[in-house]
Amino acid sequence: MNGWMQHLIVAPIVLPMIVSALMLSFNERRRSLKRVLSLATTAALIVIAVLLLWQADGRFDMGAADPSRTYPLGNWPAPFGIVLVADRLAALMLLVTSVLGFTALFYALARWDRSGPRFHVLFLLLLAGVNGAFLTGDIFNLFVFFEVLLAASYGLILHGSGAERTKASLHYITINIATSLLFLIGVALIYAVTGTLNMADLATRIPTVPAGDLMLLEAGAAILGVAFLVKSGIWPLSFWLPRTYAAAAPPVAAIFAIMTKVGIYIVLRLSSLLFGDAAGGAAGFADEWLIWAGFATMLFGTLGILATRTLTRVAGHYVLVSSGTLLAAIGIGGQALTAALLFYLVSSTLAVGALYLIIEPVERNTDEEDIIAGIAEPVFDDEYTGAVVGEESEIGVVIPGTIAILGGGFIFCTLLLAGLPPLSGFIAKFAIIDALFNDAVISPTAWILIALIILSGLATLISLTRAGIDLLWTPAEDSPARLSVIEVAPIGVLLAACLALMIGAGPLFRYMEATAAALADRSGYIDTVRRAPSAGETVP
Repeated sequence: MNGWMQHLIVAPIVLPMIVSALMLSFNERRRSLKRVLSLATTAALIVIAVLLLWQADGRFDMGAADPSRTYPLGNWPAPFGIVLVADRLAALMLLVTSVLGFTALFYALARWDRSGPRFHVLFLLLLAGVNGAFLTGDIFNLFVFFEVLLAASYGLILHGSGAERTKASLHYITINIATSLLFLIGVALIYAVTGTLNMADLATRIPTVPAGDLMLLEAGAAILGVAFLVKSGIWPLSFWLPRTYAAAAPPVAAIFAIMTKVGIYIVLRLSSLLFGDAAGGAAGFADEWLIWAGFATMLFGTLGILATRTLTRVAGHYVLVSSGTLLAAIGIGGQALTAALLFYLVSSTLAVGALYLIIEPVERNTDEEDIIAGIAEPVFDDEYTGAVVGEESEIGVVIPGTIAILGGGFIFCTLLLAGLPPLSGFIAKFAIIDALFNDAVISPTAWILIALIILSGLATLISLTRAGIDLLWTPAEDSPARLSVIEVAPIGVLLAACLALMIGAGPLFRYMEATAAALADRSGYIDTVRRAPSAGETVP
C-alpha cells in the first residue's frame, strides 16, 4: 500500500481537529457555515472509517498475512515513537463512532446546537479524542486522547442551562478528574516495572517480569483498570452515569453512548494483548473481578430500569446493563464469545443512540416542558455575552402522522433493546448464549450471565412498554407535537443501521470472528507494530 491510502489512519484524528480549529476563527453568528463544515467532516469520517475497515479486512491487500496497518507519528519506530494501529477492532469502533456522531450532529441542527456557544467545535474535538483512543498503540498517548475527549465532553454536558444539568455536570467533571489522576498513577507504576508504554512492547516484556515485581505490575494495571471501568460505568462506580446522561441534551447523550465503549474497548484490548494466556504470571489478571463486577452492574442496571419512570433514566440504566454484559463476557473469554460480544457492542450502541434521540420528541406532550423538569433550552446568539434571544422555529418540514412515526420508532427501539427476534439485539444475545453453551461443561458463571441477559431484556421490555403506553398511546388533551425531518432522519438512519445488522448478520459475524481470532493471536499485533518503519523510511 502506498500513496494517499497510507495516511488514512491518522485522518480520523487530524481532520476533526483541523476543522474545529478553523471554526474557532468564525463568529458564532456564522452558524450555517459551521453546520456545513461539521456535517461534511462527520460524513467524511464515515467514508474514512469504511475504507479503514475494508483495509483492515484485507480487501486492499489480499496477499497480506495480517492486514493491520501502523502509522508511526514523526516516522519514529516503535517503541521509541508513538504508533497508531488500525486493525479490525479499531476500524470497527471508528465506523460505529462515525455513524453515531453524524446522526447525533444532524439531530442537533433542529435546535440543540443553538443552546450554547461552540457546540460544533466541542463535538468535533470529542470525535477526535474518541478516534484517537481507538487508534493509539501507546498507553500514555491513550491518556492524552482521553483528556481531549473528556475536555470536550465537559463543555458538551454543560451545553444549555438549568440547575439539574449543572449539578450533574459538576459530578461528571469531578469524577473524571479523579479518574485522570488514577490513570497517571497506573501508567507510572507500569512504566516503573516494564520501562515502556508501547502496547506491543509491553506484550513482549510482561511475560519476563520478575516474580518480585509482578505485584507492582498488577497494582498498576488494577489502578489503570479502575480508570477505564469508571468510564465504562461499572458498579459501584456508576452512580454518576444515569443522572449525567439524563441531564445532557439528546444529541450529546446519544454520542456519549460511545464514550462508555471506549473503556470497554481498552479493557478488551489490554486484557487480550497484555494479560492473555502467554502473559506468564500475569495471565488472566482480573478476569474474575471483571466477571463479578459485570454481573453486579447488570443487576444494578436491571433494577434501575424497573424502578425509574423517566425514559432518560431508563436509557442510562440500559447503558449500564450493556457495559456489564460486555465486561462479564470479556472476563469469561473465548473467541466465540468475543465475536458475539463485539456484535452486541455494535447493536446496543446504535440502538441506545437512537433511543436517546427519540426520547425528547416522545416526551414533548408530557407535563414536563423538557427532558429534565425545570430545564429550559435557551438559544444563545451572542458568543461573547451569551444573551438569550429566544427559541427559533424548528427547522424542517412538518411530517404528518407524528404519533405513528414516533410510535413505530419507539417500538423498534424497544424490540432492539429487549432482544426480541428477529432483530439484531436478539441475534447478539442469542450468539452470546450460544457461545456460553459451546463448552462441554457449562460453568456457574455462564448460567448467571445467561439468566441476567434474559432478565435484563424482560425488564427493558416491561419498562419501555409502560413508558410507551403512558407517553404515546394514552389520549392527550394537547395536539401532537411538531416533528421535523431533521429529527426523524437521524433516528431512521440509526434504526436502519440496526436493521442492516440483522440482514447482514452472516457476513458481519464472519468479520467479528476474524476480529476475535486476531485478538487471541497477539503475535500478529506485535509483528505489525514492529514492522513500523524507522525514521526516514517510508510507510510500507
